[in-house]
Amino acid sequence: MISIEPTMSDLHRRVEEALAQLRPYLEADNGDVALVEVTPDHIVRLRFLGACSSCSMSAMTLKAGIEQTILRMVPEIRQVVAVEEDDELKEWGLGAGS
Repeated sequence: MISIEPTMSDLHRRVEEALAQLRPYLEADNGDVALVEVTPDHIVRLRFLGACSSCSMSAMTLKAGIEQTILRMVPEIRQVVAVEEDDELKEWGLGAGS
C-alpha cells in the first residue's frame, strides 16, 4: 500500500519554499525568519531574526503574512507559531538557572 501522507522532509522543503517567497519582504526591513521545525502534528515553529525579532508588528506579520502564505502553499500544516531562543533552551533544560 502506498502512503499519500507527505513525509516530514517533504513538508519541511515546502515550508522552506513558502518562506523563500516571503524573505525579500522581511529582508527589506532588515529582518528574516528561520524554520526551527515542523512538528509531527504539522505545526511549524519559526524564529524571527534581525529586526523582526524585536519588532512590535511581528505577531501581525506572523499571522497575516507568514502563516497565511504557508497554509496556502502547504495545506497539511495546521498552525504556525513563533518561538524565541529562550523557549528552545528551556526545552533542552538549558535555560537560566540550569
